[in-house]
Amino acid sequence: MRKGFALLLAAVMTLTVACNSAPKNNASGSGSADDKKPIKIGVTIPQTGGDVDAGRLMKNGVELAVDTVNKAGGVLGRQIQLVIQDDQSTNPGSVAALQKILEDKDVVAVVSTVRSTQIAAQIPTINELKVPVAIGGTNFGLTQGQSPWVFRFRPHDGMSAKAMVKFVVEDLKKSKIALVHSTDAFGNGGRDMVVNALKDYNNTLIADQGFNTGEKDFTGVISALKQSGADVIISYIAASTDLGILAKQMKQQGLSLAWVGSPSITGQDALRLAGDALYGTYGVADFNKEANAKAKAFAEAYKAKYNQDPDFYSSWPYDAITVLTELMKTTPDLKPETLQKALLATKGLEGVEGTYTFDKNGDGLDSYHILQNENNAFKLVKTIHANAGK
Repeated sequence: MRKGFALLLAAVMTLTVACNSAPKNNASGSGSADDKKPIKIGVTIPQTGGDVDAGRLMKNGVELAVDTVNKAGGVLGRQIQLVIQDDQSTNPGSVAALQKILEDKDVVAVVSTVRSTQIAAQIPTINELKVPVAIGGTNFGLTQGQSPWVFRFRPHDGMSAKAMVKFVVEDLKKSKIALVHSTDAFGNGGRDMVVNALKDYNNTLIADQGFNTGEKDFTGVISALKQSGADVIISYIAASTDLGILAKQMKQQGLSLAWVGSPSITGQDALRLAGDALYGTYGVADFNKEANAKAKAFAEAYKAKYNQDPDFYSSWPYDAITVLTELMKTTPDLKPETLQKALLATKGLEGVEGTYTFDKNGDGLDSYHILQNENNAFKLVKTIHANAGK
């Protein structure tokens, strides 16, 4: 009897060792406890402060993407769960939000903000914690050796500057160019890129007007533009509120010039604030709902859910979630370094913003659309690829 018990105990111990030594894969769907847990993606967005309108639109984009993925069965049977923290529209708040998110060791990736200055503040924390972070900030330098963990889901300012200058000189036939920009990382970076792009045409700025984010009185800027003799404005303005106030005051003070703006000029909040003061203006836009079938489907789903048209504030975070979850379906695990390698290897993956092919710096897109505001509706004028021609 003792012999029989010993044999039974040996068999149980052998089975237990075999089970415990079996390989585990968080993305395999093998039925372990981890395979049933939600996959967590962090999101830092402004839910308070001056950028709250942009934050609302970003939140719409990530939530629509997660709803779409989860309704289709999630990732290998696991649902996606967002871990959202308010960045308070400030640099310290953005860093604190990222740190708070990454206290949760189950977070596998993060979708960060659209504000370049806040992303720059986050980079030391990103490098310390080593997790893939999707960004919407377009300052050129953010992906130039700052961090191997940052992946941009919009074209950068070097590309937008080339597109705007090319359109101003070759299509609008304008040569007396004034620049208006916010004096933050985004605006100053855009200024530098415009200056560089103008060198291809042996041209220089006739006026360079910077202002602090949150400005309420643009009288000095407008007066300088009038005196400059400029025949066109190029603008790099991050905050829709600033842009709306500038446009309304330009109209009130009788300044009417051709105007080609950075993507905020095509944003829904800028349109709401400025009204007819932006009619006739042009903007570079990374998102256009007519660009491809996925963009059109996204726009329809967004309109059905939120009763408004989407813009770039919602489209790039939608793509970030969609691309990340598509890659998760094919990676051997969800370790940060595995997702990092998968992103760098991504070639020709179509999203609503365009076709993603990430370069070694983490930049995924290379083209901008030129749109014209026709009574608060946008007409696609042309698409310019940054590396084609001048």
